[in-house]
Amino acid sequence: MRIMAQMSMVMNLDKCIGCHTCSVTCKQAWTNRSGTEYVWFNNVETRPGQGYPRRYEDQEKWKGGWVLDRKGRLKLKAGGKFRKLAQIFSNPIMPSIEDYYEPWTYDYSNLLDAPAQEHIPVAKPKSLLTGEDMSIEWSANWDDDLGGSTEHLHEDPILERIQTEVKAEFEKTFMFYLPRICEHCLNPSCVASCPSGAMYKREEDGIVLVDQDQCRGWRMCISGCPYKKVYFNHRTGKAEKCHFCYPRMEQGIPTVCSETCVGRLRYLGLVFYDADRVTEAASTPNEKDLYEAQRSLILDPNDPAVVQAAREADIPEDWILAAQRSPIYRLINEWKVALPLHPEYRTMPMVWYIPPLSPVVDEVAKTGEDAEDQRNLFAAIEQLRIPMDYLAELFTAGDVSVVDGVLRKLAAMRSYMRDISMGREGQEEIAASVGMTGQEIREMYRLLAIAKYEERYVIPPAHYSDAHSLEGISTDCSLNTDGGPGMGGPSSIFGEDSGADGLTPVGVENFNILKNRAQMDRVPPVEPGRINLLNWDGKGTPDGLFPSDSSGTDRS
Repeated sequence: MRIMAQMSMVMNLDKCIGCHTCSVTCKQAWTNRSGTEYVWFNNVETRPGQGYPRRYEDQEKWKGGWVLDRKGRLKLKAGGKFRKLAQIFSNPIMPSIEDYYEPWTYDYSNLLDAPAQEHIPVAKPKSLLTGEDMSIEWSANWDDDLGGSTEHLHEDPILERIQTEVKAEFEKTFMFYLPRICEHCLNPSCVASCPSGAMYKREEDGIVLVDQDQCRGWRMCISGCPYKKVYFNHRTGKAEKCHFCYPRMEQGIPTVCSETCVGRLRYLGLVFYDADRVTEAASTPNEKDLYEAQRSLILDPNDPAVVQAAREADIPEDWILAAQRSPIYRLINEWKVALPLHPEYRTMPMVWYIPPLSPVVDEVAKTGEDAEDQRNLFAAIEQLRIPMDYLAELFTAGDVSVVDGVLRKLAAMRSYMRDISMGREGQEEIAASVGMTGQEIREMYRLLAIAKYEERYVIPPAHYSDAHSLEGISTDCSLNTDGGPGMGGPSSIFGEDSGADGLTPVGVENFNILKNRAQMDRVPPVEPGRINLLNWDGKGTPDGLFPSDSSGTDRS
């Protein structure tokens, strides 16, 4: 047994309201610069829908992830070394900008500065790639307002695989939200696909990163990732991806998407896994057994043998304690309500999801029956508005029984806690019907419904004694140091210099500034004048933004 630590995330889809705050804050923090206009490390997809990029789940087209060869051994679906060598200068299975979307802004200057005239001026959409007028046809969340419509329903790759008939009437179809980031897999196919060895998985916490100095822009990692969460920066010629906000995590601070989540649906924590068994688990012949195979990799942090092995592996004591307090292990292995996204890709993803139950409660309530009664809820689960087959194709490689078991536990929790909230004794038979105790139900309810900040995010900070082995770490990368991200200059993966001494803040909404910025090596200056808060990226203290006191000293 070779124990390794992995930072992981669980998202409770029952609480996602589709506000996209996580996407916007991630975008502002990490990809608000030239070359990353179309890049969304975090995006929220509407289901049913095609996802982002379009139909990324169609692996017959994109060839992502792993498959088994005739001898039962893992091999990349996109091909091995020789095929990659033959295609290294022309990758035929990489999504194009049409599969993502052509990023745009609006020509606000035409709208704001136009003289008085007979016709009302407009702000035309302008391409951030070419600077030309464009027609908006697609975006990162185009399915949001169209979820379930007859126009796009048939284009969902999941619906093509399930046998259940989905009603196309708008008022009868289903819809829920699926936030997605990089899965930081235990068996990452993107790392195995990289010809230059630029992509790597950190030994300390399992976060998958890209070495920007090593990357040569071959883009094989984009093809290899079945979740299509690796992007190409056309300005730098490098691959970029979600890095799990590792500068924050090293300080014990949650990821930006977790910190700003309105629904408080994200949970972060450390888990231990047996690295020696990853290949064996990923090679499980039956796809429907992959969920259990991956769950078996995650070790009990309270087991004395596991604790001893962790100490022998030089894992710090505070990390061991953090793993024991982790909400992730409880959700995945104790209560078994969290499921991996597309385990059939055999990458062993480590961002897991609690499937949504809410629509069934609404449907029961419409009949006039008690929507929280155990008997009504259990009977209605089989008539879910969200088809069970659909959820199974997302989270269990088609195994409906696992999803059914999870939803029954969530329904039992609602019924059990309803009695307690009304001042009655909890019914132990409700908990027993799903293989749990009343105490376990109460603990699960606390974590999923009312847990405090420190219970949802259990993040051990990095040790300075390990700094030499944490590749890519320097004080320049920490959010808590003077200047923070961006100190590396225009070529820094953390963003161009903006708002620092001697530079004027970058305009993020003005088309003309963005156009010039995309064509220059340095951030172009803006004309002096009034400070527009939309044009300030939050860094530095530009002249005129903060008032001065009577002595002339800037009070900022």
